Amino acid sequence: MTPDSLPLAPLVERIRPLLPEIGQPVHLVGGVVRDALLGRASHDVDLIVAADAVPLTYWLADRLRLPAYALDAARDVGRIVAKAEATTLDIARYRGPTFEDDLRGRDFTINALALPVGARTAEAIIDRHGGLDDLRAGRIRAIHNDSIADDPVRALRAARFAAQLGFALTPETAEAARAALPALLARTSAERIRDELTKLLSAGEPHTGVALLDELGLLAGVLPEVAALRDVAQSPPHHEAVLAHTVSVLRYLVAVEALLDGEPPDETAEWMEAVATLLAPYRAALRAHLARAIEGGIDGQGLLRWGALYHDTGKRETQTVEETGRIRFLGHDEAGANLTAARLNRLNFGNAAIRHARAIVAGHMRPLYLATERRAPSRRTIYRYYRALHEAGLDVALLSLADHLATYDGAGSGGEWEALLTVVGALLAAYFDAPHEVVAPPRLLTGQDVMELLGQPPGHEIGRLLSLLEEAQAAGEVTTRGAAVTFIQEHASS
Repeated sequence: MTPDSLPLAPLVERIRPLLPEIGQPVHLVGGVVRDALLGRASHDVDLIVAADAVPLTYWLADRLRLPAYALDAARDVGRIVAKAEATTLDIARYRGPTFEDDLRGRDFTINALALPVGARTAEAIIDRHGGLDDLRAGRIRAIHNDSIADDPVRALRAARFAAQLGFALTPETAEAARAALPALLARTSAERIRDELTKLLSAGEPHTGVALLDELGLLAGVLPEVAALRDVAQSPPHHEAVLAHTVSVLRYLVAVEALLDGEPPDETAEWMEAVATLLAPYRAALRAHLARAIEGGIDGQGLLRWGALYHDTGKRETQTVEETGRIRFLGHDEAGANLTAARLNRLNFGNAAIRHARAIVAGHMRPLYLATERRAPSRRTIYRYYRALHEAGLDVALLSLADHLATYDGAGSGGEWEALLTVVGALLAAYFDAPHEVVAPPRLLTGQDVMELLGQPPGHEIGRLLSLLEEAQAAGEVTTRGAAVTFIQEHASS
């Protein structure tokens, strides 16, 4: 933990000169204090005051020249948004009559640390529940026996903080989380469950969080399709049952994503150097792809990880065992895609997010199948890949690397890894380096052109010919308008 000056968001520094005018104590509380002690700057800042939090929000926002709104007027909570600093500042009235009641009403001891806004060092931190000791020890401990029962979604949050911070739950907290499942399902909205699970999957160690949810018995309650994979066996080269494999896929996916940030490869993992080289030309573009907002507060990375979590969920219902003992899962990709869409719909994800996650799961085997051909995919093949998956084809390419690595627990000793690298490299190169040639070539002829050329009205035949023409363009077989006219004439139904 940081013993001296704490790293806090610049917005906090801008507030400090205004403190004498506020007229009541103002404290930083929760994650912003916890993260500062861990040496991390937080972009989600929480302040608490005794009264008039929403009026104070508007007053501060006016002085800081920033937009603000009442986040929860009934509970006296306001929010200031500093887009330029990528920071949100929430100001809330105490959760109870007093400052002490507010701290006691929080979830875990490490989140019940407070700091007067005017203070800058750890010595000024207020710790009423042993949070500093738990932070040093890497423990997640509920503040009191009813902390999780009071708000059952905190059971999921405990696993999320384990995934985010790499901490362990105390035995008492783990037991309270286990006991919370019935209340979690009965009293917690789908949206709150969705948001906690998305935060868990977006954390630094999502595999740790998912494994912990399973250990606590919570996974079967909130994501039964995933928990059902625990005892589904697989044939070699798989070396784990399907749930354990899924956890490994998440672990490897985090490592693949880290290479997009230009982090140096681990010298003990030879595969990292190959992937780092493969991804290097596209790092910035892929980072932007993962950072893009989808809808409802979820970004591209979050959806990729949901796709990774659900990619093999169809294996339970499609498992067959041949006379030789070989286990197969024919059609598990489409079955899993249906399960994914159904679950995300129950969790009230938006339509665009559901479609994208479904596409990831439905298409996750495509690069692996292409790799079995042991050659670079043709332009036509790449065009068909993106025609089917659209932007999700990028996610599937990244997921296929993690899927292979989890299957073999590394690159493996055969030529499958090199073949997959060739396929993924070709897919990324086409998307980023030759989009207008291979992925989505501009039309040489419009629908109106084709109708006039053939003397036909709008209909299925015109659409069929335009699709054939676009594919021929992507394959490099048609490159001029004259050639396009000839192509249409040759392929028109008589």
